[in-house]
Amino acid sequence: MTDIDDLLTAYDDQMRGEPPTPPKGVRYEQDGPLLRIVGQFRGFISCPRDVGLRGSDLDGLIRRQRDYFAARGEAVEWKTRGHDRPADLVDRLRAAGFVPEEQETVMIGRADEMAGAPVLPDGVRLRQVTTDADMHRIAAMESIVWGQNQSWLADDLIARISAAPAEIAVMVAEADGEVVSAAWLVFRAGTEFASLWGGSTLPAWRGQGIYRALVAARARLATARGVTYLQVDASDASAPILRALGFQAVTTTTPFVWSPTP
Repeated sequence: MTDIDDLLTAYDDQMRGEPPTPPKGVRYEQDGPLLRIVGQFRGFISCPRDVGLRGSDLDGLIRRQRDYFAARGEAVEWKTRGHDRPADLVDRLRAAGFVPEEQETVMIGRADEMAGAPVLPDGVRLRQVTTDADMHRIAAMESIVWGQNQSWLADDLIARISAAPAEIAVMVAEADGEVVSAAWLVFRAGTEFASLWGGSTLPAWRGQGIYRALVAARARLATARGVTYLQVDASDASAPILRALGFQAVTTTTPFVWSPTP
């Protein structure tokens, strides 16, 4: 088992910089210590472990991001982690009108330890998918799971596959031709990591091992590509499953979102 401090250091060093190849229409911009991502369904701000500014200087940086996306008429997410500095970063985000969404746990595990043979309930099969039609099927399933329109997800996945098909692997679990769960694996060139995303499952199919099977299947793909670590931003529902598989919690992550007034 790898020391948690070592895992957190590797995460900070390798997973907080520029993401993989941007999809068409998406661009990366550096604003001081921040990476600003523009052109997605909402803006995104990534910062280092210590943003390096304090007090009014930090307030100015935060307002600049808010005002940038306000001028575009778009929402923006500032991704925070529980060990970020300064300690009052989240208080200053709140003061600028950013609202926290659900906290998740950042978990890391060794890919080779997760790469067992997927075990599925009768009548369910896993399939790696690449077509636009399958991405729309995934978005429709996600919309049911989350009770809100997730159509943007299809466009996002389609754009990612088009821009860099080697950097993402999308998988579905199907039963009688219906997508009952979906998840994807995002590779990060030049690092030891790949990230697990998705994993949402229709209510009637939960508790039957599909989530675990999708983890195992993606771990096998990652291991085949020489990936050492898998990283997950885990919900409270997923974290116990991942912990039982051998993932370790290294920190928390909370999106702080500013949205324009309707």
